[in-house]
Amino acid sequence: MIFSGNQLRAARALLGLDQEALAEKVGVSDNTIRNMEACGAEPVGGFASTRDKVRQALEGLGIEFLNGGEPGVRLRKGHRPVPASAEPASVVPTTMKVPPKKTRQRRS
Repeated sequence: MIFSGNQLRAARALLGLDQEALAEKVGVSDNTIRNMEACGAEPVGGFASTRDKVRQALEGLGIEFLNGGEPGVRLRKGHRPVPASAEPASVVPTTMKVPPKKTRQRRS
């Protein structure tokens, strides 16, 4: 399944993880997570095996990727954010929409 950098960032926020904590859980470097998130609204590039490893880890933590008309992520019912979160679970939303890509006007 293809996912964007924005979806990865939103999934991480739902779980209450920083880039380093997610990288440690997945078994990749924090630079890998940072580079994936830098893709923004574009699909994450790199090795398919690394993308699959990140996606599977997030799904194992309760994340569902939504790739319909409005791409986003949500936390599956019955799952809670990962313990040791900086924010209390009561303030972590259960669904986040990925904002559309902003385009800039070129100056003539």
